Amino acid sequence: MPVYLDEAATAPVRREVLEAMWPHLTGEFANPASRHELGQAAARALDEARVRVAGHLGARPAEILFTSGGTESDNAAIKGIALAEPRGRHVLVGAIEHPAVLESAAWLERLGFEVERIPVDHEGIVVEEALASRLRPDTTLVSIQYANNEVGTVQDIAGLSALAAEHDIPFHTDAVQAAGTLDLNVSRLGVRALSLAGHKLGTPKGIGVLYLRRRTPFEPLIHGGGQQRDRRSGTENVAAAVAMATALDLAASDDIGALTALRDRFIDEVLVQAPESRLTGHATRRLAGNASFVFPGRSGESILLDLERRGVYCSSGSACAAGSDEPSHVLTAMGYDAATAQTAVRFTFGARTDAADVMATARELAAVLRR
Repeated sequence: MPVYLDEAATAPVRREVLEAMWPHLTGEFANPASRHELGQAAARALDEARVRVAGHLGARPAEILFTSGGTESDNAAIKGIALAEPRGRHVLVGAIEHPAVLESAAWLERLGFEVERIPVDHEGIVVEEALASRLRPDTTLVSIQYANNEVGTVQDIAGLSALAAEHDIPFHTDAVQAAGTLDLNVSRLGVRALSLAGHKLGTPKGIGVLYLRRRTPFEPLIHGGGQQRDRRSGTENVAAAVAMATALDLAASDDIGALTALRDRFIDEVLVQAPESRLTGHATRRLAGNASFVFPGRSGESILLDLERRGVYCSSGSACAAGSDEPSHVLTAMGYDAATAQTAVRFTFGARTDAADVMATARELAAVLRR
């Protein structure tokens, strides 16, 4: 059987999630806005899913918006808050953000906003002083990713958001990669907006969540029937909302300690088997299932192809940049030269990944590099 180590791109759909969705795709299929009994049954299922998701975030159900995925959630947060916030037209985003954040910020630039990228150190950490020095009275929004999708570095969101809170500046975090392994409690994180994507947790693709703290100024991106308190119109996908709630429930019982230990064993084995390799991202402040490397002097693409021939599926970085000839903006922002950045290979796995497969991959990688 092939070994799938690309869960940062998407995770396998969990059987329990499909089973939870099935009734809402068959007998209980009605529109939750309909006033008849079938519609009201759908509305009750949607409300219950919203309550369950809110519970995992320590939020109010009314603060939960269901979206089509992480990209929409990021777009809605960046554009929706910036366009509605009256304090100014200055936006701060991390230098290693997902394209959904960076491109949303670039769109705001075309409308006359000033956008600054907050630099990171060689391990991908946003230094608090770097953020503090860029905060201004007219700063409209700060958006910093909770955990990076390429190198796995985890930010101190609570500390960073506290700096913005001193000036009453809205703070958004893209928590798409963090969900399932890191604390998502929005009060402890101190954020006013937070984005999630279901397919990183084992749902089918096409469902996301935007947490939006009440009274946060917000301009909706999608207008229409006024669903979700006029903040995101469109008939809600009840089955997908149930899937999202179920996936979060299941993730809460995963053994993250064992996953972290497996990650560390794998990293140690790769560094021993392939001494020319270099770990990218922070050695300890990283996602439990992320092990990312560069192999100076080698072709990352050729390594991927050779591993695939051996039945191992991984990636060179962000799935959204697949096929691009450009070096990773994440690695270049961290100080890697373009040539080294193009040697990157990322292995990402989850709590249900077979440990023997992961360790065997380290040996297959060593064999590929010896060729």
